[in-house]
Amino acid sequence: MLEFEHDSLAQRVLFGAGRSSSHLAAEVDRLGATSVMVIAGPAETDLAKSVCREIEPRLMYSDVVPHVPIETAEKARAAASTHEVDLLVSIGGGSTTGLAKAVALTTGIPIVAIPTTYAGSEATNVWGLTEASRKTTGVDARVLPTTVIYDVLSLLTLPVELSVASGLNALAHSVDSMWAPRADPINSTLAVEAIGALSRGLREIKHDSASQSGHEQTLYGAYLSAVAFASAGSGLHHKICHVLGGTYNMPHAQTHAVVLQHVLEYNGPYAPAAEQRMAEAFGSTSAVEGLRSLRTELDAPTALRDYGLQESDLDEAVALVLDAAHASNPRPVTTESLTILLRNAWAGTTSDQESH
Repeated sequence: MLEFEHDSLAQRVLFGAGRSSSHLAAEVDRLGATSVMVIAGPAETDLAKSVCREIEPRLMYSDVVPHVPIETAEKARAAASTHEVDLLVSIGGGSTTGLAKAVALTTGIPIVAIPTTYAGSEATNVWGLTEASRKTTGVDARVLPTTVIYDVLSLLTLPVELSVASGLNALAHSVDSMWAPRADPINSTLAVEAIGALSRGLREIKHDSASQSGHEQTLYGAYLSAVAFASAGSGLHHKICHVLGGTYNMPHAQTHAVVLQHVLEYNGPYAPAAEQRMAEAFGSTSAVEGLRSLRTELDAPTALRDYGLQESDLDEAVALVLDAAHASNPRPVTTESLTILLRNAWAGTTSDQESH
């Protein structure tokens, strides 16, 4: 018997190569904004100037920090208040979108998001803030960008390594959605479609980093993944990565890229129907092998210790994840099983290898 509840988020999406500037100008006009705050980190300064050439921003703001420390959020909120901002425009990756969300969370100012990575935050109503080395996340309608402008030309110069890590981060949204607390037939279907698009797109990018079709497929898949994730909720994978990112200041995309394989190995056998659908999307006999083959082809990040996590951090990380893990996870999460998972992710070994 088919029975479920599903909420769809209200958001406008504009997708077109070379259209970011004209799309932004049209949205500013449509929304009647008169005081625009553009949030773009130093690396996106030139891009932001180009994208904003048809509008006159009141404020160009560049103080962007990963994982959105509360102090950074408060400074941005104060700047928005001082300049009487009535529209936020974020141009950048997940950290930039996250800062815009932090401002919107307390002010209600609408956001137009222009992503430059495959982070997916632009399509969710999820916010995250870090205070005293602890990352807190929540859900609030105010932080969902009113409009997302996707322009593949903004991603063609993304280094292959970052495209791979960011694309696998997007893939993690899909995989986690298959067994998240609010998983349903609609978000699962979006997630499966996204897995296929991301797999194809990332392979094209690895072969040719400037492939427009590769980036378009990956961008399309990243959006679908984020929509599925926003609907299905945060599963074990994201609980682990939020702990690692907020507590140990781990790089977001690379952390997701490493942890994903281990969570899939952990949960896959306990969710056979979801596992089979993912396997088909990967074009493989099993989801684990499909992801492993993709990661090998992409030369993906393999070990958390390569990104700053210390072996001495593992016991604390296990305890923090245990506190956050949902009881609805397909496989029970215990201190012992989680210790093995995190140690393997730290060392770069898999469940069928000896960790060391």
